[in-house]
Amino acid sequence: MTPRTALGALHIGALMFGLTGVFGKLAAASPAVIVFGRAAFAVLALAVFARFASQTRWQKLQAVDWRRLLLSGLLLAGHWVSFFIAVKVAGVAIATLGFASFPAFTVILEGLIFRERIRANEILLVVLVSVGLVLVTPDFDLASGATTGLLWAVGSGLLFALLSLTNRASSARIPPVQAALCQNVVVALCLLPVAAPQLSEVRAIDWLWIGLLGVFCTGVAHSLFVASLAVIKARTAAVVFALEPVYGITMAWLLFNENPTLRMLFGGALIIVAIVVSSRLSGASSKKTVAAEAASH
Repeated sequence: MTPRTALGALHIGALMFGLTGVFGKLAAASPAVIVFGRAAFAVLALAVFARFASQTRWQKLQAVDWRRLLLSGLLLAGHWVSFFIAVKVAGVAIATLGFASFPAFTVILEGLIFRERIRANEILLVVLVSVGLVLVTPDFDLASGATTGLLWAVGSGLLFALLSLTNRASSARIPPVQAALCQNVVVALCLLPVAAPQLSEVRAIDWLWIGLLGVFCTGVAHSLFVASLAVIKARTAAVVFALEPVYGITMAWLLFNENPTLRMLFGGALIIVAIVVSSRLSGASSKKTVAAEAASH
């Protein structure tokens, strides 16, 4: 890849990540079936990439690696299920913006778990994301579907932050594609008992949406991120990754006529600006960190 094609691949990957909520809404199946199918198709796509495109040698896993992969797989399953519940309840735009709160949770959890000092720009990130979430919330009535959906999305962001920290702890040893494949196997196995009784009722068109979700929004998108990191700076990749909500909300507006209010747009803009600025100011971003984060999504 040249730097130009790698940047294009990054944006295509971010667009595919942004389509996650769109395909989840198009599929009429339950969140459990969607997540099971996504994981199953992702395993196939990642296996093909690992076999024919990836030059990275896989590592022999030790007991501690298996424990971390099992934990991260469980977190990934919870993250995806809660996100698709949010999509079904509140729509793609609110679900995507609620999930985008994960960098604020990451900052807080890093300070609590790793005793890392929180810098001024990280405090600003938390504040801007918090204000953005308040503005995104149409009302504060728990009987409202939009509010309930936003809470599910924020919960998805919290689980994603925990998952990202777990992946970073193991990213020094385990290649991102290997970790992503193992995690998706765990997700599929966890959801199989719940999804199995419903599989015969899934329509053919829904399998199409779920297949696109697993192959393109998971396997291909992650593979593009990993390949582009060979020539693109990690900080640039992190900024492009932050554009995912823009792509998701735009597609939801075009396909489902989800017209965000001016207040929601302003809140979403605050969240996205906070993520971009934080990515630009952070000096600690590494290619392994960004790749691990992409693997989680």
